[in-house]
Amino acid sequence: MTLSTQELETRLWSVADSLRANSELTSAEYKSPVLGLVFLRFVDHKFTAVQAQLEGQQSESSRRTIGRDDYVALNTIYLPTEARYDHLLQLPEGADLGRAVSDAMEAIENENTDLRGILPRDYSRVTNPTLATLLRTFWEIPMDIEGDVFGRIYEYFLGKFAISEGQRGGEFYTPTSIVKLIVEIIEPYSGRIFDPASGSAGMFVQSSEFIKRHQRNPSTDISIYGQENVAETVRLGRMSLAVHGLSGDIRQGNSYYEDAHDSVGKFDFLMANPPFNVNGVDKDRISDDPRFPFGMPRPDNGNYVWMQIFWSALNDTGRAGFVMANSASDARQSEQEIRKQMVDDGSVDVMVAIGSNFFVNVTLPCTLWFFDKGKRETDRKDKVLFIDARNIFEQVDRAHREFRPEQIEFIANIVRLYRGQEIEDTMGSDDLMIENFPDLIYQDVAGLCKVATIDEIEAQGYSLNPGRYVGVADREEDDFDFNERLTELNDELEQLNAYASELEQKISSNIALLLGK
Repeated sequence: MTLSTQELETRLWSVADSLRANSELTSAEYKSPVLGLVFLRFVDHKFTAVQAQLEGQQSESSRRTIGRDDYVALNTIYLPTEARYDHLLQLPEGADLGRAVSDAMEAIENENTDLRGILPRDYSRVTNPTLATLLRTFWEIPMDIEGDVFGRIYEYFLGKFAISEGQRGGEFYTPTSIVKLIVEIIEPYSGRIFDPASGSAGMFVQSSEFIKRHQRNPSTDISIYGQENVAETVRLGRMSLAVHGLSGDIRQGNSYYEDAHDSVGKFDFLMANPPFNVNGVDKDRISDDPRFPFGMPRPDNGNYVWMQIFWSALNDTGRAGFVMANSASDARQSEQEIRKQMVDDGSVDVMVAIGSNFFVNVTLPCTLWFFDKGKRETDRKDKVLFIDARNIFEQVDRAHREFRPEQIEFIANIVRLYRGQEIEDTMGSDDLMIENFPDLIYQDVAGLCKVATIDEIEAQGYSLNPGRYVGVADREEDDFDFNERLTELNDELEQLNAYASELEQKISSNIALLLGK
């Protein structure tokens, strides 16, 4: 019986996770070796297919030996004999598998310089029985599947490892449905794409999928640029690109202080999920940096440092979409002044409120921000679209939510109507669209969306919190749903608790300053 991709993902993860549970490795230590084997199985799969293609094209009388350059010409990673998957499987019992796999990774890097330094080499920490079982398990991935299935398996494993690692998991992984929504709204059809907090490269991968879905070629239509502070995460991201058949320039560096790509005014698109509310950014080091045209925020918080990095990286028609803490939408004093300058500039385009429990490392809700510098030359210059999507979700399990494909399309279609574009209807959003926009023309919908003018935003103290503008949907008495209403109230309570916690910390810090502590 042929397994579906979902069944295959689940079975592979079940084997890998049970082996980890019986090893001495933590999830963080186990992640890199396992993802490395998924990568190796993928490149071996592609190498085998191209090998058959090359041999089929060669005439029987030809004496020419097929070599490395032939594979490179077909955009295929070249594998020497010692790095072939079947070679590792056929090693005699008692062989040092950890050493053999590590040597295979080194051999691949030596033959493919663009992979140098990114493949895992720490297989000696994994026991022989565990490695042997993993090798056999991944060998069972059928050879007739499309190459992008390996990418899906890689993404599935990344998500599972992120959940296993809890707080640290959020440092390298953004939930796929959130990434897909960002991509659908900024529409990166072609051009230079930048992520200065690139993690495991999920933003780039979903951009590629978006482009392919619109019958274009990501290999020729986009250029990928990333920056990431953690060396191991840089390797994860570059390996992820390779598994998805992509290439890009991801560099290691601390984006607060280092601008590895000379980013100012350079990019057509930017997507990011930066760490929220980071303390301890040395603002004196970056006070003269051209990436911060709106000035330095005074609070010990990195949110408005990140936002200026994003804004300044865009060219005159560039679009950005990023995840941000809810508190940033209403932050006061110097942060409010920076927000005012961004709004008055006309480049703040869309704000989307997201409910709680979407992320693996935090249960709190968040907000998606979207810049569009190109809209400054349109009739939307003095307008911002606010969407409250807190009640749009699929409950995956008790602790996690996500968007269904039709929900992503629905939210993105609201933005398309606002921009005067044609909507898309390939994911099943028709019913939601007709229910809320029966004439398929944008209109404000209470509790869902509202286009506000800059004058209206100024009257609200330049708050960019969608809840202030969208309002509450009308509800007839007999339409009351206790569970739904309780969920809504719980979401609101979590937001208020988070805001109260932030205020408490600020008050404590201010009192400490006043007392000279």
